[in-house]
Amino acid sequence: MSRDSRNIPVLNVQANSRDSSTPLGMTRMTRRQATRLIGVSAAGLCLPVDALRAQAKSESSAMLTRAIPSTGEKLPVIGLGTWQAFDVDLTADNRRQLGDVLSLFVKLGGRVIDTSPMYGRAEDVIGELTAALGIRDKVFLATKVWTRGKENGIKSMERSMTLLRAKKIDLMQVHNLVDVQTQLATLREWKSQGRIRYFGITHYEAGAFADVEKIMRSEKLDFVQINYSIMEREAEDRLLPLAQERGIAVIVNRPFGGGDLFSRTRSKPLPDWAAEFDCRSWAQFFLKWIVANSAVTCAIPATNKPRHLEDNMMAGIGQLPDAKMRQRMVELVSAP
Repeated sequence: MSRDSRNIPVLNVQANSRDSSTPLGMTRMTRRQATRLIGVSAAGLCLPVDALRAQAKSESSAMLTRAIPSTGEKLPVIGLGTWQAFDVDLTADNRRQLGDVLSLFVKLGGRVIDTSPMYGRAEDVIGELTAALGIRDKVFLATKVWTRGKENGIKSMERSMTLLRAKKIDLMQVHNLVDVQTQLATLREWKSQGRIRYFGITHYEAGAFADVEKIMRSEKLDFVQINYSIMEREAEDRLLPLAQERGIAVIVNRPFGGGDLFSRTRSKPLPDWAAEFDCRSWAQFFLKWIVANSAVTCAIPATNKPRHLEDNMMAGIGQLPDAKMRQRMVELVSAP
């Protein structure tokens, strides 16, 4: 364990987001100032909802939601990724910190938690903590099948259900298109049997988008999960419009470009005009840009730090940038 300047425990794990060793750039409001403003204790305890509402300038301070096209069920636009961030041993300190993250996530209106058997101990950690905290019925659990062969796929999914302490999985996805047709056939069966509620496919590289597109056109999917960020915009060309056309919900991974976006903005102050869409940090800047695209159902930044979780969740509250503002945001981040 290590500690930051606020004496909040910090796991020695690097998530695929700003939770890396890369420092953030200057902003209108530093993380320390934002944390002090919204009243988070030095122990990383849950932030009061009233304080969150006070920070947002919008008339409506509820978390923005988007409907899953296949059913109309609404999901909050900011979720929680678990890659690296939750692949830890549940020591007493880790249990306390990750428990704070999950409790805070639910308190601030979060639901979607995305994990995978590929993510080491993450499924087991999520399963144990959601059960211990009594929040299983408050979250939307998404995991994946990542293997070849029908029987291996079934064994993998059954193990995921055991680790997640779940009798039913909300969303099961074919991870990175591995043996995709075989696994999709099983997922259709499991959905008809009531073992899963939704199914879909995932990938994290634009180089796979042609294959993703073929499956989106040929299969009746509930969800597709792809990479999309202010500097990885390839999904806008075909996949996001196709998702709207085909009625497929979109989960966005790599919203911070694997942490690269924070490196790009290290020496840039957050512009004053970001306040026009209730943005107070670079993390919110990047996330609001993503969820302002109406094709996006939910973005899943990964974190194991309560203060970053709070910051991320604020992106789903208040105003979002319009098309003209989104282009201005791209130009700012793209500039040398």
